[in-house]
Amino acid sequence: MALCSGPMCKTLFRVSQTVPIICTRSFHPSSTTLAIQAPVSKPEGRTKCTLIPGDGVGPELVYSVQEVFKAAGVPVDFETFFFSEVHHTMSAPLEDVAKSIATNGICLKGILATPDYSHTGELASLNMKLRRALDLYANVVHVKSLPGVKCRHQNVDAVIIREQTEGEYSALEHETVKGVVECLKIVTKVKSERIAKFAFDYATRNNRKKVTAVHKANIMKLGDGLFLRSCQEIAKLYPKIQFETMIVDNCTMQMVSNPRQFDVMVTPNLYGNIVDNLASGLVGGAGVVAGASYSADCVVFEPGARHTYSEAVGKNVANPTAMLLCSAKMLSHVNLQYYNDMIRNAVNRVLKAGKVRTKDLGGQATTNEYTYAIINNLR
Repeated sequence: MALCSGPMCKTLFRVSQTVPIICTRSFHPSSTTLAIQAPVSKPEGRTKCTLIPGDGVGPELVYSVQEVFKAAGVPVDFETFFFSEVHHTMSAPLEDVAKSIATNGICLKGILATPDYSHTGELASLNMKLRRALDLYANVVHVKSLPGVKCRHQNVDAVIIREQTEGEYSALEHETVKGVVECLKIVTKVKSERIAKFAFDYATRNNRKKVTAVHKANIMKLGDGLFLRSCQEIAKLYPKIQFETMIVDNCTMQMVSNPRQFDVMVTPNLYGNIVDNLASGLVGGAGVVAGASYSADCVVFEPGARHTYSEAVGKNVANPTAMLLCSAKMLSHVNLQYYNDMIRNAVNRVLKAGKVRTKDLGGQATTNEYTYAIINNLR
């Protein structure tokens, strides 16, 4: 692990090491339910998880997770890496981080800041490099209304599935002549079919009724046309799942005006990034939405709306709900359902009671106060 110093690392290394179980992992996404569930039997053994606190308030949010894990007795050992593009001289090497995730099969990750200018001149961000190294091709963000969180729309329950290894985020840009830049968007049949199949498999496994393919094939007739045709071909293999298509600009309007019409959405890279951030704002913002990125062999759990909230570093005001829900999803993924239920139910109790809320949800509670409220509601 790379060495670091200063307030960020003081927060990072306050983290208590909780703890690997040898278990059978299923690498298909599991459903996310926010209803309080009856507890299941307590499991035996321990699990090892790669931990990347991230930039901005990430270390503070990770500290909240580890305090909750410690209080709940969660059997997870964290293998921690300081991994950052903005603090690149202190960052662990990409190869070491990717090897840890590949070995452990799971990772809990804070948000990595992506600077506008690269210190090396490379076009690919550290996030993009990590996704490519592990082939984290499917990003899944479950946008669901939370109990007690008042928003314009209630009962929102949509899943945005985004292909995140090609498209506009291919880091293929060049300046042909001075003042003229070309950016290349890569779309392949293989990866379009792969993400479409992932979306339909997710819908089937989680009792979802409809998949919406989001595109701009009316303008990008070849690139988005290939993505759209691939989705249409895969849809034929799932006759019990309703399938529809929607142009991305109309999709954003429909998401704001009537989000309850959406069930599972499958999108190319850029559109998914925009749509899942927009959808997160409908249910309470970046602080309350969990996400995960899947490869065939491992899963990285991280907040669904990728904002580092760097202006709040050290102010003890960040909302750890999204990171706590990510940790619960991770526990469910490795068959630690007992602890998933415990943490998720505690979050629901605190939100539903409405007495302890961080500023982004209209309250005055600090990060620590909210964390202690979660701990006090563990059952």
